[in-house]
Amino acid sequence: MHRKMSEFQTITRKNPSKANPKLTELNVELAKVDAEVEKLLDTLTGANKTLLSYANSKIEELDEQRQSLIKAISDMKVSTLSSEQADSISDYLTDWDNIGIDDKRLVLDGLVTRVSATSESVQIEWKI
Repeated sequence: MHRKMSEFQTITRKNPSKANPKLTELNVELAKVDAEVEKLLDTLTGANKTLLSYANSKIEELDEQRQSLIKAISDMKVSTLSSEQADSISDYLTDWDNIGIDDKRLVLDGLVTRVSATSESVQIEWKI
């Protein structure tokens, strides 16, 4: 954490009172994709093999689109840290070696999307 955070002088936040139109657009698009998947699933009762094959390929396509939207939304939400989150993270980072594991988890929730670990490597997907 110290190495990653040393890249930044301070942790700042955007003004939370302004709605992000791009984020709103992505959320609306995600809702549309979810609705389309639900609609497809509702029509599958009593479907034949041909219809099931078509539906499976369409659902896979929609799922890829959905995952992409979720990632874009997650990435965008990181840039809108609340003042409490930014202050809290800054406080924790100044005393990183002395804080408890639960507090470190809180910081990671705000800064890290995913951690993948194997016996040979550790990969961290940062939100920042």
